[in-house]
Amino acid sequence: MGGKRKNTENEGMEGDEDIQNINKKMKKEKREILPSSIKNKEKRSAVHAKLKHQKKLEKRKKLKARDAAAKRAIELGEEPPQKQIPRTIENTREADETVCMPDDEELFAGNDADEFSAILKQDRTPKILITTCRFNSTRGPAFINELLSVIPNAHYFKRGTYDLKKIVEYANNKEFTSIIVVHTNRREPDALLVIGLPYGPTAHFKLSSLVLRKDIKNHGNPTSHEPELVLNNFTTRLGHRVGRLIQSLFPQSPNFRGRRVVTFHNQRDFVFFRHHRYIFETKETKQCESKGKKSKDTKGETISKEKVIARLQECGPRFTLKLVSLQHGTFDTKGGEFEWVHKPEMDTSRRRFFL
Repeated sequence: MGGKRKNTENEGMEGDEDIQNINKKMKKEKREILPSSIKNKEKRSAVHAKLKHQKKLEKRKKLKARDAAAKRAIELGEEPPQKQIPRTIENTREADETVCMPDDEELFAGNDADEFSAILKQDRTPKILITTCRFNSTRGPAFINELLSVIPNAHYFKRGTYDLKKIVEYANNKEFTSIIVVHTNRREPDALLVIGLPYGPTAHFKLSSLVLRKDIKNHGNPTSHEPELVLNNFTTRLGHRVGRLIQSLFPQSPNFRGRRVVTFHNQRDFVFFRHHRYIFETKETKQCESKGKKSKDTKGETISKEKVIARLQECGPRFTLKLVSLQHGTFDTKGGEFEWVHKPEMDTSRRRFFL
């Protein structure tokens, strides 16, 4: 009888311990409730705000501790701890064999013999023909007007019913160096076709995020001076070739008095276009200086100093390009040989770039 009682008592003790462990787990789960599991919108937003505030406080504590450790190390004459470099898509990109090196002799030898060498050596002046697809849109003419103000020595011709091959022949006869075709879809410009003359290549870009000059706040009006051209991050062989194609659209002798800058910035294979003019402004800064001891009656002398400040003013338009294909020679849909074509199978990694 005594043994049976002991067994029942032990079983009761074990049952109590299990209940306590379950209660502890339930309390932990209640503490670690995620906002996404709460159905009530007000409670969910309150829990989310609380968690966000806690993370912010923890981050501040870490920053203060890091700064204190750095100050302590400097006071003791030791080396401060190294700054942590944040992980970004740019600095963790996959290694690419086609990245151009500054000591690549083969690349520079190819530059002297490619299709753009005559324009970039200033043997020929760029002359651009701009046209549209057969079905023009409402925003298309406004975009073309702004392109004409951006690119010097550019001329607009109506497309009409002419085939693109006939337009290429006409442009060759009239000694044009490039053709830009603005393609539209649903009354919105959505693509650009850039054809180098007389031997190519032909680049097809997808156009997105178009903002015209009138929609840019506090925009400036560009002058007729030849602009400075800035090309950023065209580092691979393909990017170098596309960069030279863009460079061949603009004259190589910018007029610095106009203070115009045209920028093509490549980031993650998206080419961002911006058009600015830089302005120099003089601002007066006042400084008070008092001789001797300060008193209520004496007033300090104010000395004004002029300070020159430079700032940018956007002229527009603003748009983004993405390369779809690069074709050898002039435009040819049937027998054309492509240097590079973007395919969906290439987008296997977010850290792989081509330009």
